[in-house]
Amino acid sequence: MNRKSSTFLGEHTRLTRRFFLGSGMAGLAAIRTLPLLAEDRQRDPKLQKQLDALDSWLTHPDKFRDVSRGNPKPHSLTEEQRTAVGLTRDTWTLELLSDPEHPAKLGATFSKQANTPFDFNALLKLAEQHAVSFPKAMTCLNIGCPLGNGIWEGVPLREVLWLTQPRENVRRVFYYGYHNDDPKQMFRSSLPVGRVLEDPFDLPPVILCYKLNGEWLSPERGGPVRLVFPEGYGFKSIKWLTHIYLSNLAHANDTYAEQNNDVDSPLKTFCATLSLPGRVKANEPIPVTGYAQVGISGLKKVQVWVHRDGDELPANDRYFSQAPWTDANILAPPEAWGGGITDNRIPATTLGFSPDTGQPTRWPIRLSMVHWAALLPGLAPGEYTFRCRTIDDKGIGQPLPRPFRKSGHAAIEQLSLTVEA
Repeated sequence: MNRKSSTFLGEHTRLTRRFFLGSGMAGLAAIRTLPLLAEDRQRDPKLQKQLDALDSWLTHPDKFRDVSRGNPKPHSLTEEQRTAVGLTRDTWTLELLSDPEHPAKLGATFSKQANTPFDFNALLKLAEQHAVSFPKAMTCLNIGCPLGNGIWEGVPLREVLWLTQPRENVRRVFYYGYHNDDPKQMFRSSLPVGRVLEDPFDLPPVILCYKLNGEWLSPERGGPVRLVFPEGYGFKSIKWLTHIYLSNLAHANDTYAEQNNDVDSPLKTFCATLSLPGRVKANEPIPVTGYAQVGISGLKKVQVWVHRDGDELPANDRYFSQAPWTDANILAPPEAWGGGITDNRIPATTLGFSPDTGQPTRWPIRLSMVHWAALLPGLAPGEYTFRCRTIDDKGIGQPLPRPFRKSGHAAIEQLSLTVEA
């Protein structure tokens, strides 16, 4: 098994066993007309065992991996301490201001100093008309394995920004969360105002998020309120949100930019394995399962390739685009979504799902995750290397079109496989 994915696999323990989605198939109509991939009793028992070891599509809020910052981390504060610093729903406030260094012209501001901060009740009042939810994989820019996949609910940030009556010189929005009242611990991110005010390419809106999988956002997940940027990596979705500035600054001023990262690239499409036996007997089928992060470019296929060590690799082919890849199977939408969601029903306001049936309108869903599986043919004794990759909706193979590490993980995974006589 891939060690770096072992924690992730530990969180994945029950997934539908009934259907596979053939490579390249998309759309709810296609999903409904897919044939069974053999009855369960006919499926290879080794592969079935690996499928039974997969978890639900949604990650339970308590099972998300945590990469929180702060000393101490804000979610580790006692309830009394969180109450004192405004990190409970009853005490949370948000300041909405003009950037003092690059001022935007606003008709109104919301600040503690003027005793006019925006509070949780005001947010829920907006939610009565504007609440929206959408699925998203939360992923760290510098970690290959996603932290978890959830349905995030909130109010579009633009609905709050319009309350400031912006008029001129608004080019960017930057924001940060609670950081122990220590300027050295501040972690800041930013977005162009155009992305906040409208949603291109059928993307969900940037939201002030207060729920995950239908439950109030916990302190561990950034509650009471965090920002969630749909197509972004985790550093754009600041936890424990406290301040938003409208600015005339023309460039990003993210903390991550200061740490030599690419702060503008959206989520990449890539895949990795969850289970692959390290040793197998000769000529016996080899079950393998994995996951794919469905980035901004979508997902058409997952492919696998087993190469015998010592055999010649494709020449002048850094990303193995000419290798003899074969298609794996992308798992269809599950019968049980998991993640602790009430009555196993996706919230009616969730983008990308039918409000009548609760089923996805297309699959896989961009910006989220999906599982895949394959049964490899038996091999002769020897040492081998297993690789997997994605093909996006434009037919481009991983790690392209953006192979650069600073803009997020997308490297082709390589795992060793020993076939014994």
